[in-house]
Amino acid sequence: MPTSSQQIEITGLTEDSRKVKTGFLFAAMQGTKTDGVNYIDDAIKRGASVILAPLGTKISNKDVLLIEDENPRKRMALMASCFYGKQPENIAAVTGTNGKTSVSDFVRQIWKYLGKKSASIGTLGVKISGEKTLSFDDGITTPDSSRLHKILKNLADNDINHVAMEATSHGLAMHRLDGVKIKIAAFTNLTRDHLDYHKDMDNYLSAKKRLFSDFINIETAVLNADIPEFEALAEICEERGHEIISYGINGKEIRIIEQTPNNSGQLLKLEILGKQYSVELPLAGAFQAMNTACAIGISLADGNDINKIIEAVNHLKGVAGRIEKVATLKNRAEIYVDFAHTPDALENVLNALRPHTKEKLAVVFGCGGDRDKGKRPLMGEIAARLCDRVTITDDNPRTENPEAIRADVLRLCPEAVEISDRAEAINLAVSHLKSGDVLVIAGKGHETGQKIGNKIHPFDDKEQALLAATKIGIR
Repeated sequence: MPTSSQQIEITGLTEDSRKVKTGFLFAAMQGTKTDGVNYIDDAIKRGASVILAPLGTKISNKDVLLIEDENPRKRMALMASCFYGKQPENIAAVTGTNGKTSVSDFVRQIWKYLGKKSASIGTLGVKISGEKTLSFDDGITTPDSSRLHKILKNLADNDINHVAMEATSHGLAMHRLDGVKIKIAAFTNLTRDHLDYHKDMDNYLSAKKRLFSDFINIETAVLNADIPEFEALAEICEERGHEIISYGINGKEIRIIEQTPNNSGQLLKLEILGKQYSVELPLAGAFQAMNTACAIGISLADGNDINKIIEAVNHLKGVAGRIEKVATLKNRAEIYVDFAHTPDALENVLNALRPHTKEKLAVVFGCGGDRDKGKRPLMGEIAARLCDRVTITDDNPRTENPEAIRADVLRLCPEAVEISDRAEAINLAVSHLKSGDVLVIAGKGHETGQKIGNKIHPFDDKEQALLAATKIGIR
């Protein structure tokens, strides 16, 4: 058998045995549902010349190099970084429970306005100059390390040297971003999510802290000064020598002085580096003001002129599925779609649209199966407290009993209407809209499929809402 001290040229690397080709390195990773060690023989049959696996792994093929590692995920990421080599020169990574997608896209938009060739990577795939160029069909936000480093090389090869990317807790905990030369790291907020994986909030926060403690190229940290975790994050950054840009109502470098809702969004009064600025932000909600402040911080950290940044912010466009207005009915009732699938996100979007609601605020939502069950009643309570009409339906039940999921939500929302079929629920909610009402369809946002069992069925909240609205008549 070859030894790890020998030089072996590999032609590619992957964590999926089905994608192995002759000369590939196959990384046998242990996941939550499958163990890659079980697919080593398949990878070798397909031509793998190197196997990366956990300590104690045995293989019978003497012509294949076995590399054992106590942390194969981290080793794989660093290998991928070496294999693909080239990366964009300016990479910003955004972590936090909510806001990662919007902040990353806002930064890309600002960079584009400033004349920089830029891209964003995350929930919406890879976007260059506003176009989706690559989607992640397995529903993940942070792609596995080999795919991520391949994407970064392709961007750099196309002279795209400014990239804003989402850094999820899963991606950080599983070392998918290791080897990425991140210069700017940002933190939005921390609220309940993914506890099915992390088990508790301490583990959840620890995963996100890795972005600030474990990446050696970071020069600047952009931190939300309004959250309880700010001091702990700032301490890490100070120890690592990162410059800190704080933002928010309590922000030092970027302070939100005033927010005034208007017909087009909101008027923001900001103090940035001691000077006041007014911004006509064409987006509703206090959380969008925070996302915008974070994006300004990242743009500042990249060395851009603040006046040009403010000019760009006035032209920001909302992200698909984030408080996205789908239709206005003839009676002037409005319908929005939003990705909110956590308690905090749902509360934020409902609070954001209340000032724009002249009469009744309605919501249609559900919760995903095989995920954190504890957030379901919390979301039910929020909907019951903030809305005039609530419809509970199915989201992505996956392999869990949909009726049981709805029952969890209904525990603290007993007056809600329960309709299992999501299309039917949307149709009924739209049909009840009167003049001055606002309807929010929450949970799926940009998604175009609904996972029932192990199969994804075509489903688009925006499409279903438009069909229902058209029956009534739209402006």
